[in-house]
Amino acid sequence: MATAKLKRALGFRDVLLFYVASGLSLRWIATAAASGPSAIAVWLTALLVFFVPLAACVLDLSSRYPAEGGLYIWTREAFGPFSAFISAWTYWMSNLPYFPSVLFFAASSLLFVGGPMQQLAESPVYFLVFTVAMLTLITLLNVVGLSTGKWLNNLGAIGSLVPAVVLITLGCVSFARFGSATHFTLAAMVPRPRMRNLIFLSTIFFAFGGCEAGSFMGDEIKEPRRVIPRALFVAGAILGLGYIAGTVSMLVALPSSSISGLGGFMTAVDFLARRLGMGVLVAPIAVLVAVSNVGAASAYLSSTARLPFVAGVHRYLPEAFGRIHPRFSTPHVALISYGAAGILFGLLGQAGTSIHGAYDMLVSMAVITYFIPYMFLFASAIRLQREPLPEGAFRLPGGRRIMIPLACLGLVSTACTIVLSLFPAEDDAHPTATFFKVVIMTLVLLAAGIAVYCSGQRRKARNITERNSA
Repeated sequence: MATAKLKRALGFRDVLLFYVASGLSLRWIATAAASGPSAIAVWLTALLVFFVPLAACVLDLSSRYPAEGGLYIWTREAFGPFSAFISAWTYWMSNLPYFPSVLFFAASSLLFVGGPMQQLAESPVYFLVFTVAMLTLITLLNVVGLSTGKWLNNLGAIGSLVPAVVLITLGCVSFARFGSATHFTLAAMVPRPRMRNLIFLSTIFFAFGGCEAGSFMGDEIKEPRRVIPRALFVAGAILGLGYIAGTVSMLVALPSSSISGLGGFMTAVDFLARRLGMGVLVAPIAVLVAVSNVGAASAYLSSTARLPFVAGVHRYLPEAFGRIHPRFSTPHVALISYGAAGILFGLLGQAGTSIHGAYDMLVSMAVITYFIPYMFLFASAIRLQREPLPEGAFRLPGGRRIMIPLACLGLVSTACTIVLSLFPAEDDAHPTATFFKVVIMTLVLLAAGIAVYCSGQRRKARNITERNSA
């Protein structure tokens, strides 16, 4: 099998930093803070009903089946090849708009470096050039090998952790000197039962996704059954603390009405640093925030490209996708194709709209298709509990008596998130058109996946016939 030639290049430190790079997104701190103090309750809800079940299922499934492909392999074992392909297809399709959206955020953060950079704030060319350049760099580094590409992931993790710690520290100092810009009353921290808040809940769930992606590189992780659980436990604590403490610190600095999703994180850091006489911190933090988002894009591209690679190995995609570079031992065709598709999405998403409009559209495009694979993941975890646990595999205390309820909780929360994602925002000028656009785009993506799968089946059948007749 082709995956036997892959190199095990990722140790505990690399996997831990991968989870941080892919999971701790500074833009979600700004998105949460923009909704006010009720975001704290939303973070806790998302942590308990989505992230905890997700992490538990990933621990169980990756320990049962630690091979390359992760989600694809788990779904294939539970429900067969068709479900496996559709789960992988929706996952890698949903991440295509993610790349330009997260790189737009990185480019926006760099504007806080100051000087000539500020003149580029309304320049679509700047955002496009930055996105194309970064995706090209990410793709090339990962084609050379995970031993090289992992350093971009690791730098991305550091780029997330350092600014988050700085924000939290500045928030504490500012609170001690000047008090809080936001009143954290019990009433303000309870989300109001409005459609806007329910939609926001589904968006925040999106922030806790990603801990499954490391397992897509199972054959490239050293001792995956031992490394993945340890790294995921530590990363989970970092993510929960970082998101909640970061949101509180941002609200201490600024009222929610002054925060936006695109530039809100750096706006808060800039305000706090200058208010406390530490303006010298702004430029280096802006660079680190940009690095964190480039690292996140690298983490998702390197891991998600393993899905079309495995589909190519199993001949549901053209055989070229399953090839491994003879020198670098990487799935170079899958990586290059995925990087090129990300660049194309960046170009299409920016065409004919504003910077903020492109950013919002790219994020909304990803939400529904991103959560469909989680339905397969949770359902697979439930179904596979009937299978005996392999020797040496990790099991949570309580075994299947704990795993099945957790997986069911994750399945229900994911289904609710998908439904809520269908509702347009309250300030949407054309809610009906937005609803049908999202539904139609999702159906088109699913139909395209089915068509590709059927084409692969016909190709496999034709190859078998040709071999038998030879």
